Amino acid sequence: MKRLSKKQMWIFAVGQLGWSTLSGIISAWLVTFYLPTSGDITNFNATQYITPGLVIGGFLTVLGLITALSRVFDAVTDPLIASLSDRSRNPRGRRIPFMQYAAIPLAIVTVLLFCAPVDKISGWNVAWISVFIILFYLFMTMYCTPYNALISEFGKTQEDRMFISTSISLTYFAGTMLAYTPFVFAGMIRGSVGFAWSYRICFIVLAVIAAVCMLIPTFFLNEKEFVDAQPSNSNMLKSLGATFKNRDFRTFALSDIMYWVGLTLFQTGLPFFVKVSMNLDESFTMYFLGGMTILSACFYPVVSGLVKKFGKKKLTIAGFLGLALAYVIAALIGVIGTTAIPGIVYGVLICVIAAFPMALLGIIPQSIVADVAEADGIETGENREGMFFAARTFAMKFGQSLAMLLFTSLAIIGTTQKPNANEITASVTGMTIVGIVAVVFCVLGAVLLMFYNEKKIMKTIDEKKAAQTEQVTTEEKKDEEN
Repeated sequence: MKRLSKKQMWIFAVGQLGWSTLSGIISAWLVTFYLPTSGDITNFNATQYITPGLVIGGFLTVLGLITALSRVFDAVTDPLIASLSDRSRNPRGRRIPFMQYAAIPLAIVTVLLFCAPVDKISGWNVAWISVFIILFYLFMTMYCTPYNALISEFGKTQEDRMFISTSISLTYFAGTMLAYTPFVFAGMIRGSVGFAWSYRICFIVLAVIAAVCMLIPTFFLNEKEFVDAQPSNSNMLKSLGATFKNRDFRTFALSDIMYWVGLTLFQTGLPFFVKVSMNLDESFTMYFLGGMTILSACFYPVVSGLVKKFGKKKLTIAGFLGLALAYVIAALIGVIGTTAIPGIVYGVLICVIAAFPMALLGIIPQSIVADVAEADGIETGENREGMFFAARTFAMKFGQSLAMLLFTSLAIIGTTQKPNANEITASVTGMTIVGIVAVVFCVLGAVLLMFYNEKKIMKTIDEKKAAQTEQVTTEEKKDEEN
C-alpha cells in the first residue's frame, strides 16, 4: 500500500483544524453565552435563556446538569461509532465515509446550539440546548473517532506517525485559537447586532470554515490507496472488552486520565489564577495562553528527533513532570504572594516552563495509542484501531469531567459562593489547592506510565516490519530468477 506524502499528511491534519474549531467554540463560549455575568447583562443587555445559579442540589447549574448528562450519552456513542467504523465494509473505506457524512451536520448543529428559541428564561430553551448538545457530541464522535483511527492506519512508519501527530497537534492549537477569535470580533459588531447575534455571526463564519476543513481530507485522500485493513468481526461489547484486556493500553489509559485531570484543572483555572492569585486583569489570560501556545509550537520540530533518541515513554514522563513543575509555580503564588514578585512574573514563568511539556504531551500520546493498536492487531489478527482511539477519547472526557467537578469544589474553598450567581467566586486559598491537586495528578500520571511496556510494543511492531521486508526481498529474488 502507498505511504502518505508530507503534503497528504498536512491535508489530513486540516481535518483536525476543522473539528477543533467547533470543539473550541463549545468549550469557550457555551457557558459565556448561556450563563452571562452580571456585567454582560448590565452593560450589553445579554439575555438569560435558562435559570441561573447553582440550583441543582446547590452545587450544579442547569447547564452543568445538561452537559453532564450529554457526556453520559457521549460515553456510549464513542465505542458504538468505533465498532461500526471498525466493522465497516464500505467500498470507500472504513473511516472516510463516516467523516464525510458527519462534517456538515456537526457544523450546523454547533451554530444551532446557540440559537435558543425563546428570548427569556424558558423550559423550551433547556430542551433545545439538551437536544442540540447531544447531537453535537454524536456528530463529533462520528467524525473524530474514525479520524483518529486513521492516525495508526496512515502512519506506516514511526516517522510517519510522529509527523502526523505533530501536524494534527499544530492544527488543533490553530483551531482552538480560531475558536477564541470572537473575543475580538464579537465586541466589534456587538453595538450593531446585540450580545447574542454578535456571537452567532462569529460562530456561523467559523462553522463554515470548519466544515470546509473537515471535508478537505475526505475528498482529497483516497483511504483505499493507503489502508488495506480487514474489518473487525467483533461486536461493540466484545471489541471494547478486548481493548481494555490489553494491559499496556490500560496502563496508558489510566495515566492519560491523570493527564487530562491535571491539564483541565489548570486550563479551567487559568483565568482565576490570573484574576485572583496574580491580581492581574482577565485579559492577561489570553496573553499567557497565546504566548504558551506559540512557544510550545516552536518546540514541535524537535520532538520527533528526541523520540528517536529517548523513546516515547521517557519523554511523556518528562512531560508530566515538567507540567507538574509549572503547576507548583501556580500553587506557590498564593503562598509567596505578589508583593515581592509581581503577578506577571509568575505568569511568564508558568508559560515558559509549561511550553515544552505541552509540546511533548500534545504530540506523543496519540502516537503511543497508534503503536498499541498496531501491536494488538498483529497479536490478535483484528484491526480495532477505532476502538482504541475511542477508548482514549473516553479517558480524556472522563478526566475532563472529573476535573470540572474538582475545580468547582476546590476553587470556592475559603469563600461564600452565592447560589444564584453564575460566576464562580474563587479564593487565593482555593486556587492554591487547585494547583497542588493538579501537581498530584501529573505526578500520578508519570508514575503510572512507568509500567507501560514500550519495549514489548515496539518489538512486536519491528518484528512485523522485518518479516514484511524479508517477504518483499524474497519475492523480488524469485522474480529475478524467473
